Amino acid sequence: MYQTAFHKNDISKSSFLVTGGAGFIGSNLVEYLLKYNAGKVRVLDNLSNGFKENIEPFLENPSFEFIEGDITDEATCHNACEGIDFVSHQAALGSVPRSVKNPQASNHANVTGFLNMLVAAKESKIKRFVYASSSSVYGDSPHLPKKEEQIGNQLSPYAVTKRVNELYADVFAKTYQMEILGLRYFNIFGPRQSPTGPYAAAIPLFMAAVLKQEKPFINGDGEQSRDFTFVENAVQANIKALLAPLDQSGNGGVINIAVGGRTTINELFKIIKQSGGSYLDAIYRDERPGDIKHSLADISKAKNLIGYEPTIEIGKGIEITFQWFRKRYFSK
Repeated sequence: MYQTAFHKNDISKSSFLVTGGAGFIGSNLVEYLLKYNAGKVRVLDNLSNGFKENIEPFLENPSFEFIEGDITDEATCHNACEGIDFVSHQAALGSVPRSVKNPQASNHANVTGFLNMLVAAKESKIKRFVYASSSSVYGDSPHLPKKEEQIGNQLSPYAVTKRVNELYADVFAKTYQMEILGLRYFNIFGPRQSPTGPYAAAIPLFMAAVLKQEKPFINGDGEQSRDFTFVENAVQANIKALLAPLDQSGNGGVINIAVGGRTTINELFKIIKQSGGSYLDAIYRDERPGDIKHSLADISKAKNLIGYEPTIEIGKGIEITFQWFRKRYFSK
C-alpha cells in the first residue's frame, strides 16, 4: 500500500507519536510514516485492542519505538510525548455495543485518556495534535449528507465520549493556543482490522464467514446504510491533518473522513460474497441498541481545509482487504 505519498513535507527530521499504533488504523499510519522516512515514529499502546503482530514488521527499524502503556496513566502519556513534534491520537475503546454494556470503561479510556493526552501534548509543546473522532456523534440527526455543524443527540455512551473529545479539543485549542484537528471517521475498514472478539466490525466478520462458509448475522433488516471508508483514505487524512497548513478557522474543529458514498449492509455482504465466490445467505436478527439508521458524509470541509481527496472506493477497498484477509487468516 501507499504507492503515492500524501505529503510534500520533509518528515525525516520530524518525530511522531501514534497512540493506539498497534491497532488497526494506527498501525497502517505507522507503516506509512516509516515508509516515507519519518525521523522517529513512537507508538503508545496497551495491546488491549491492538496486536503486537501489527507492529512486528517495524521493530527492527531504527526510527521506530514502542512503549507498552495506557493512556489512562498520566505519567505514561507525558513520557510518550517527550521529544515529539506531532501526535496522532488513535487510542480508544471502540464499539457502540461495548459502550452500552460498559459505559464506565469507555469513558475512562476515551475521555480520561483523551484528556491525559491533551495535557501531556500541551506540556510537551507539540506542534499539532490530530485525533480520531467518530460519525457516531451525529446521533439522531436526520440530515443527509452529514455536515460537521449539524449534529443531533448522541445515541450511545461511545458517541458521547467522542463528542466530549471534540469539546475538549476546541477548548484546548482556544485556551492554550494549541493546533488541534479532529477526524470524524465513517466506518473505516481494511487490512489489520480484526475479525475476532465480541465487538468485531461487520466487514471482517462477513469476510471470515465467507471464508469459513458459515452464515453471518445481519442486525435489523440490512437496509441501514453506511459510508464505508477504506483505511488508506483514513491514513491520507491523518497525514494531511498533521502536516497541511491549518488556519484559525479550522483549528480546534472537526472534519468528516469518508468517501461520500452510501452502501447498505445487504449490498456490502453481496460485494463480499462476490469477492469470495460465495452463495451464502445471512441470518437476520434484532437491531442493535444505539445504532443509527443511515450515514453519509459531506466531505467538502476536509477537501477545503487539508486537501483530502479519497482515492479508493468501496469495491476496490473490499478487494484489497479480502485478499489480505484470506492470506492473513486462512492461508495456513
